[in-house]
Amino acid sequence: MRQIPVVVRILAATTLAALLYGLGGCSKSPGDLTGLNTGAMANLQLTKSPAAEPSTVFHDAKGGAHTLAEFKGKVLVLNLWAYWCAPCKEEIPSLARLQTEFAGQDVAIVPVSVGKGDDEVKGQAFLAQNPPLAFYTEPTYALAFAFKPTIEGMPTTIIYDRQGVERARLSGGADWSGPDAKKVIEALLQAK
Repeated sequence: MRQIPVVVRILAATTLAALLYGLGGCSKSPGDLTGLNTGAMANLQLTKSPAAEPSTVFHDAKGGAHTLAEFKGKVLVLNLWAYWCAPCKEEIPSLARLQTEFAGQDVAIVPVSVGKGDDEVKGQAFLAQNPPLAFYTEPTYALAFAFKPTIEGMPTTIIYDRQGVERARLSGGADWSGPDAKKVIEALLQAK
C-alpha cells in the first residue's frame, strides 16, 4: 500500500514534465532557432558552422562606407537583393513591415542592393517607397562572394545574432512580416 502513493507521485511528476516540455516551458533556450523554420520561414536554413562575417565594405545612399561589424549588438537581418529580381522586389515591403514591427528594439534590417547603373538608381527609388528601410549598395558582388558558403542567388537573407554570429539563411523570397519571421527575431532578441 505504501508504494502506490510513490508510484502516483512519480507518474504525476512525469506527466507534468512532459506537459511543460510539450508547451515549450522546458524545450528551448533563448536564441534557439530549432523548429522555427516553418510556415513562411520553411526555407530558413539554420547555420551549423558559421564562418567569420565578411568585412566587405558596402555603401549607403550618400556614399558612406559600412561593414557588418557595425551592427553588432543588434539582431541583423541582412538581405541581398537587386531591382531586376522580381522575388526581391516582392519581399522588400515585408522587410519594411518587419523593421517597423521591431522599431526601437535592437533589430536592424539591412537590404543591400547588388544592382549597378540604372538598376541601382531604380533600386534606391524603390526603397524610398518602403520606409523605414535605408538603401545600401554593393554593386560589385564582392559581398555576395565573401560569404562562406557564397551566396548563389537573389534574394538571400542572412540572420545574425547580437554577437555578430550568423544563425540562419534563407534563399529565395519570403514573407518577413508574418508571425513566423517574428518568432525567429524574438528568439534572437531573448538571447543576451
